[in-house]
Amino acid sequence: MRQVTGRAGHIVVIGAGLAGLSAAIHLAGRGRAVTVLERDTVPGGRAGRADIGGCRLDLGPTVLTMPDLVDEVFAAVGENTDDHLRLVPVDPSYRARFADGRELDVHTGADRMSSAIADFAGPREAAGYRKLRRWLTRLYDTEFERFIATNIDSPASLLTPDTARLIMAGGLRRWDRAVADHLHDPDVRRLFTFQSLYAGVAPARALAAYAVIAYMDTIRGVFFPLGGMRALPDALATVATRAGVDIRYGTTVASAQRSGSRVRAVTTADGRRIDCDALVSTAELHHTYELLTHRSRRPQRPIPAPSAVVVHVSCDPAPRLAHHSLLFGRAWNETFDDLLTDGRPMRDPSLLLTRPTATDSTLAPPGRDLISVLAPAPNLARAPIDWDRYGPDYTEEILATVNRRLPTPLTGVEVLHVRTPADWARQGMLAGSPFALAHTLSQTGPLRPANMIRGLDNVVLAGSSTVPGVGIPPVLVSGRLAADRITGTVTARTALAAEPLLTHTYRSPTP
Repeated sequence: MRQVTGRAGHIVVIGAGLAGLSAAIHLAGRGRAVTVLERDTVPGGRAGRADIGGCRLDLGPTVLTMPDLVDEVFAAVGENTDDHLRLVPVDPSYRARFADGRELDVHTGADRMSSAIADFAGPREAAGYRKLRRWLTRLYDTEFERFIATNIDSPASLLTPDTARLIMAGGLRRWDRAVADHLHDPDVRRLFTFQSLYAGVAPARALAAYAVIAYMDTIRGVFFPLGGMRALPDALATVATRAGVDIRYGTTVASAQRSGSRVRAVTTADGRRIDCDALVSTAELHHTYELLTHRSRRPQRPIPAPSAVVVHVSCDPAPRLAHHSLLFGRAWNETFDDLLTDGRPMRDPSLLLTRPTATDSTLAPPGRDLISVLAPAPNLARAPIDWDRYGPDYTEEILATVNRRLPTPLTGVEVLHVRTPADWARQGMLAGSPFALAHTLSQTGPLRPANMIRGLDNVVLAGSSTVPGVGIPPVLVSGRLAADRITGTVTARTALAAEPLLTHTYRSPTP
């Protein structure tokens, strides 16, 4: 495994998002001095926040899976998640409502889900679900530790028996066809393929390897931190500080000072120089290259994922709404054509509603519910729409669609906040997409931008723009992979024999 060479006692991390905090905590647990520089006044990065009208809004991801990966980060400095953060299971994980008005709840337990599918689509489909569940579990067991949670230096390093096992498990097939081997009802299939939107690829084109996202959602379960999603970066930042990490908020990195193939320091926007032995950047990939005055050697330009319009509202109590609701339109393949090929807003949208007050009523004033509506949208490279002009009308369209789809329309609706691709672009996100780079074949696994840059000996990347990819579980893993590039891989077995700088033990991810 390629590693940072030379002394690496003091590491500067750019960004106090989930990836940056994960990297900082793992490095601190291995005895390194770490300084985190964050341009915002709070931690979180893409897991943003806003307080409006007495409501506590999550402006970033709303779906949290794989809490054992959160445990891994806390354990890196000898801490327990439960001492800092309360993660509550969301049940059902999702409530799907289809265009014909039928509903199907997604449960993590095999028996409950089988029963729900049997009631919805018959016993044959329920039996197919059990086979699909076994396949998804096999795929995860084959893939996660060996391909997602491991640093891979080149495609050549994949010529191993592990890759043969992944191929035998069907990981290189197309996602939708692999699911269709087990499920025949197209509506039921959507529950195990809609996650391809997170990867930025249509299910008909996505590799089946990405079906591990469906495993995380539908088998391992969805969780929610009390206090809102902000509670996760807040807790990580607290633990990082306790472990000796120096987090400096309101600090924008303006440039990196290079000497040959090494970065010796970074300079902040207010002119301060901060020396470092190694640099971990969680900034957008193009912004990192600008800081480093580096030109990518990749033969093709990065392919951004689709974007989204997210509308946050408060409303009268809506007790029948689940924490997460999927409102599917009649169109499905056409939806992906709209987003990925034609470059226009969805004509028959499928939407994700999140009602965090279903789990934590303190996130809104008494007698009010808080709801966010996520509508996937083409990114600005695919469709340079004037969202500042079009956004208000589209917001009304989205809310009207929601009320047509729900059995009981929302009342007393007050729009609190809207994020469009133009807003994401103003935050510096490539093509106005909060989902970073799409997981196309050329941006998958070892073909995705690597977390070390050729020609630079002490710079490591973490976050959505690099390996293993987009979403809370991958970015937490990316922080640990970045730490491994600096210190070498540290496991529970090797921690006790690690270098003298090490002050805490580290445990590997739980499969």
